[in-house]
Amino acid sequence: EGPKIVLGHSKDHQPMLKQFMTELLCVDRGVPIFGKTLDGNSSDKTSNHDMLTRISGIMAKHGLGPGAFVYVADSALMTEKNLKAMGSTRFISRLPANFGACNESIKEAVEANEWIDLYTLNQLPNINSRPAAEYKAHETSVIIDGKEYRAIVFHSSSYDKRRQKKLDKQIKSSLDMINKKLNHIPIQYKNESDAKVAAINISAIATSLHNVIPSITPVEVRKPGRPPKNKPPATTVRYNLSWTITENRKEIERVREIAGCFVIITNIPKTGSDSLNSEEVLRTYKGQYSIESDFAFLKDPLVVNDLFIKTPSRIDALGMILIIALMIYRLMERTMRLYLQENNSKVLGWDKKPTDKPTAYMLSRVLIGIQVIYFKKSRSFLKEPDERQVEFLSALGLDATVFTNHKAECMRVNYYKTHKYG
Repeated sequence: EGPKIVLGHSKDHQPMLKQFMTELLCVDRGVPIFGKTLDGNSSDKTSNHDMLTRISGIMAKHGLGPGAFVYVADSALMTEKNLKAMGSTRFISRLPANFGACNESIKEAVEANEWIDLYTLNQLPNINSRPAAEYKAHETSVIIDGKEYRAIVFHSSSYDKRRQKKLDKQIKSSLDMINKKLNHIPIQYKNESDAKVAAINISAIATSLHNVIPSITPVEVRKPGRPPKNKPPATTVRYNLSWTITENRKEIERVREIAGCFVIITNIPKTGSDSLNSEEVLRTYKGQYSIESDFAFLKDPLVVNDLFIKTPSRIDALGMILIIALMIYRLMERTMRLYLQENNSKVLGWDKKPTDKPTAYMLSRVLIGIQVIYFKKSRSFLKEPDERQVEFLSALGLDATVFTNHKAECMRVNYYKTHKYG
């Protein structure tokens, strides 16, 4: 049949366009081992549940039994139905903010102020001048549907922009509300007792984010009426009321710290065999960035943009071709990195800087310029690979003959057969 091409939630902010979706199950930081095209209005929560019902069979085909792998997913995994379907499968996910246990865990961590410093965890070089995010962790537990899970509260120095905008709006809203109420309060009183009552009322206008500090100043004012000719004008005392609005810095910093927190939930033990500590849990969860880059690959206009086929079965076939292309792309990347890391060597990457984490795209750019001529059923070089290109080919397990000999094979076939996915 194939997927239904319908309107759905567009993460590219194109809600007027019809779409289909792609489901991926990846291992070893981005290598797809299962993929499927889905209807354009499919729910991530539903697709997670469907995946969980067949994940044991999928992983068993790759020699991985229960407890031998960790299912990592975003917050869409966290539903009562999915948690039940999880069974004994080990998982790591983000606890959504709409769970009461999430806010309770964060408040507990901030109030306890007992953090474990993890510092920076970035595994990719920064491409701009922003400093790498620093993390700290607080371990606790939550009970969901009668079952206890590990809940690790992480604080990031690189705050969630949406949450910070929400906090800024709260601060502005608090200030606007106070000013609106103060606009209706008189600033001068005939006697001191009235001024003191008004000052008390002003102090009560304070919010959790702002304080209002009143002050009373006696001033001498001229009495109404015509002043005498040969005497100074008669005066009386009035009491002017003024105020200063100050931020409750301690509360704002507390709320700001809360805004910089998120909760990772898992059933992986903290101690014992096959355990993961807080830092390892976060590193495993953050490994999803490679999956996000997989989807970016599939949606790249150079790979697929507008579709000019209408039959759902053909779209399904195209989706599978793209997934296979992605798998080959990631396996090439994985092959190079394994070789370089195990041989403690590097290749010249972008800007001719040494790296042990080359990408498949980097490989494709480096190999540009090699020229081969096909004449009388044989291939020969017009321009042979240079030293840098040979280094990349070697990391891939190939040599220059791959361009001239269609029967050329990987030089490390047996080596790769012995290396299973992590």
